Amino acid sequence: MPYDLTTPLVIAISSRALFNLEEENRIFEKDGLDAYTHYQLEHEKDIIPKGAAFPLVEAFLRLNELTKDRRVVEVIIVSRNSPDTSLRIFNAISEYGLDITRAALVGGADVTPYLRSFHTDLFLSAYGPDVKRAVDEGIAAGQILTGVAHSDAETRVDQIRIAFDGDAVLFNAEAERVFQHNGLEAFTRHEQDRAQVPLKKGPFANFLMTLSNIQALFPDRDQAPIRTALVTSRNARALERPLLTLRDWGVRVDEAFFLGGVSKKEVLASFGAHIFFDDQQVHADPASEVVPSALVPYRAGDNPAE
Repeated sequence: MPYDLTTPLVIAISSRALFNLEEENRIFEKDGLDAYTHYQLEHEKDIIPKGAAFPLVEAFLRLNELTKDRRVVEVIIVSRNSPDTSLRIFNAISEYGLDITRAALVGGADVTPYLRSFHTDLFLSAYGPDVKRAVDEGIAAGQILTGVAHSDAETRVDQIRIAFDGDAVLFNAEAERVFQHNGLEAFTRHEQDRAQVPLKKGPFANFLMTLSNIQALFPDRDQAPIRTALVTSRNARALERPLLTLRDWGVRVDEAFFLGGVSKKEVLASFGAHIFFDDQQVHADPASEVVPSALVPYRAGDNPAE
């Protein structure tokens, strides 16, 4: 029987999100594919440092040790690298002992069709256009911000902490559009008037639900190996609708922060997020200075500023 990828949580990740390949990417952008290929082959035996998403991926894979009767997570390398330039990546995977056995190496082609083939629940990449296409296809996807939050620390992650922005990430961009076009007071009135009307799903709603299903495997919620947080710029006057929406979906987050425009950076550092997803660069960039962060692009036709 073929292995069924519809059962576990499937995370597809690019090599540059998993490993620190910024120097290699600089060579590619400055000198082209031939120079990049030469560099990779010349350094094939050199172990690549860990990248921004490495601790998160390592911790997700460790969940399979806690549920020995079933695999709850699969991680797949989905990369624009050619097979010939990818041996170095798999040397590093082996060196670090990551339980990753599947890959799609597409040699510069669009990776999006293969995300569907693997039943991907989450796609992490440092390449924005691939992330945008994935989101447009209805896949939860984030562009890892690699410039700051690389991690070579040997810290073991025993509880995965994932933080989400609300509007245009967990929820659709309806309310954000009102704020962008009409301002804060109109946004607040809009949300108070529709407090009992659930928000529609955003690009990460189904991913949150899948995480909730994994959490349910552990009877003691406080000791579950995954902890989630909603970290939003909404203030307390507009908290009822998102909380009732989550209840309507049958999920709950473990922590929620309604910051009313205060910087998210310090709260995320205190929460200890292993990744934070936000739709706005103005929040994602500062957050990436203290925790691994990913930018979630707007789905086609969903940009609230338009």
